[in-house]
Amino acid sequence: MKRQKNQKFFSFNFLKKNQKAQFQISFAWLFAIIVGAFILFIAIYASVRVIKTGEQTTSAITGKEISVLLNPLETGFEEGKTTLLKMPVETRIHNRCSPAGNFGRQTIEVSQKSFNKWPETGKEVGFSNKYIFSEDITEGKNFFLFSKPFRFPFKIADMIYLTSAKKDYCFLDAPERINEEISDLNQENLFTENCPGNSIKICFKGGSGCDISVNENIRSVEKRNQIVYYETDALMYAAVFSDKDIYECQIERIMQRAEELSSLYDDKATFLSSQGCLPEVNLLAFGSFVSSIKSSAELLTVRSIVDDIERENNLAECKLW
Repeated sequence: MKRQKNQKFFSFNFLKKNQKAQFQISFAWLFAIIVGAFILFIAIYASVRVIKTGEQTTSAITGKEISVLLNPLETGFEEGKTTLLKMPVETRIHNRCSPAGNFGRQTIEVSQKSFNKWPETGKEVGFSNKYIFSEDITEGKNFFLFSKPFRFPFKIADMIYLTSAKKDYCFLDAPERINEEISDLNQENLFTENCPGNSIKICFKGGSGCDISVNENIRSVEKRNQIVYYETDALMYAAVFSDKDIYECQIERIMQRAEELSSLYDDKATFLSSQGCLPEVNLLAFGSFVSSIKSSAELLTVRSIVDDIERENNLAECKLW
């Protein structure tokens, strides 16, 4: 009987110790799981932050690189220039414009696709001396840029046109000068004949199936049932390749620059007059008119003044430009 009691006592102690050991082991495992989960969470959080920071940094650097590439496009020649901008991944270029200030501001923001998503970088690159015409958002891996100087009557700035290589543009029944210029550019997404089936059709003489209509008589471009107006081929291309809000904002900025330049040329005329050479060019009226232009529809109001100034400068003994 005593032996049976001892066996029960030892069995009870062994069971109690075993349960205590199991509890200690279970607690150790639970503690290890909690600590491991916390470390894993910290690691994932840090990785996401690093990736996000890397995406923002890469996008900001890409934006800076684009701004550097724009400089060679600014040219003093009539002929346009074109360049190919290659990206390593699918990229969106956001074009933004503000007329606030003396010259307004042009900004671009680059977003590059990562893990099948488009991260918002919030990193903009801005400049007050660039005029980029494009859609609000241009998407692709390859982009084309070409430029053309805008003279009105003197050179005001170089217009820069940004398009995605994904989109083809077909210029139908365009004037010979436009056909020749596009041919000389040799830009892969611009066509005047043998156009791809899915190309955007720009019609100069009307017709059916036109995505964009150019009316050279009244100098207008109709796109998505919206009409804007232009002067010279430089602004015609701008209207074709850009969204209306970008185009109208850039027109206001360009006229701000024209006003400042007219003041500088007027100072030059005063200086030449003091040297005995009188340029018979009236720039005061021009500066006054362009300062009030807030939309492309108002360009026509200053056309006659521009023609007069251009004629006066060509006939003057001392030319201002």
